[in-house]
Amino acid sequence: MKSLLLLTVLAALVVATLCYESHESMESYEIYPFTNRRNANTFLYPQQRWRAKAQERIRERSKPVHEINREVCDDYKLCERYAMVYGYNAAYDRYFRQRRGAK
Repeated sequence: MKSLLLLTVLAALVVATLCYESHESMESYEIYPFTNRRNANTFLYPQQRWRAKAQERIRERSKPVHEINREVCDDYKLCERYAMVYGYNAAYDRYFRQRRGAK
């Protein structure tokens, strides 16, 4: 009987420690945890926004060859599946380099 009582108290302590919710996780109970679209970029100054857009345009124009090849391969389903097994370089070589006649 004593062991059953001790086991019950021990189980209650384990349940209490596992079910304890700290105050740090109370953030999820906020009504609006995310900002809306209009206020999403308000924390950036206009100069920083302009600089970020300019850097993004530069990155788009000067992409490395392997990234361009990967995007081409992503648009073709068979190439994408082959890439999941053998890698994007092998998939691009198989599906696109042979068509162009390059070795």
